[in-house]
Amino acid sequence: MLVDDHAVVRAGVRRLLAQDTRFLVVAEADSGESAYQQFGMHLPDITVMDLSMPGLGGMEAIARIIARYPNAKLLVLSMHENAAFASQALKAGAKGYLAKNGLAEELANALESIARGETYITQKIAQQFPHAESNPLQQLSTREFEIFRLLAEGAECNLIATKLNISAKTVANYQTSIKQKLGINNSVELVRLAMRNGVID
Repeated sequence: MLVDDHAVVRAGVRRLLAQDTRFLVVAEADSGESAYQQFGMHLPDITVMDLSMPGLGGMEAIARIIARYPNAKLLVLSMHENAAFASQALKAGAKGYLAKNGLAEELANALESIARGETYITQKIAQQFPHAESNPLQQLSTREFEIFRLLAEGAECNLIATKLNISAKTVANYQTSIKQKLGINNSVELVRLAMRNGVID
């Protein structure tokens, strides 16, 4: 199953897979919500999932799919070449992480590895992992990281609450715990930390 909010990206991945008889695309989704529904209908062997989508993002969709289908095999396909995103995706339950710019060369290898039950991470990101332990964002849970990212992008608490289907009060509580964990006091420090760690540009 292919999950990306850009039809052109899904078409590109589909075209790549069409050249390989080992793979067959059984479903497509353009949002996290749709991915969760489609997964239950098709139970694909592997799901290729983008992270940055409107509505329910990829990280949250991964966590929900894994909570309901613990054996699901999910490969993240993201524009973020960053160990912070990769480690959070793996923490959420993904089995692999592939950067979009390495797509053509690596996609088949990544899918093969995940099909065999292995974990696959793009080499450039894998090289960052030894340093990722010192990254303060590692302390955050998947949900906290997603809220941290949305806050850094400038989203208001009410919007985040709607997006993640939780109350604004819950978002405010998360915001407080995120600031405490990261040792930051205000939104400016939060944005600076996000930029320093490649979470936003």
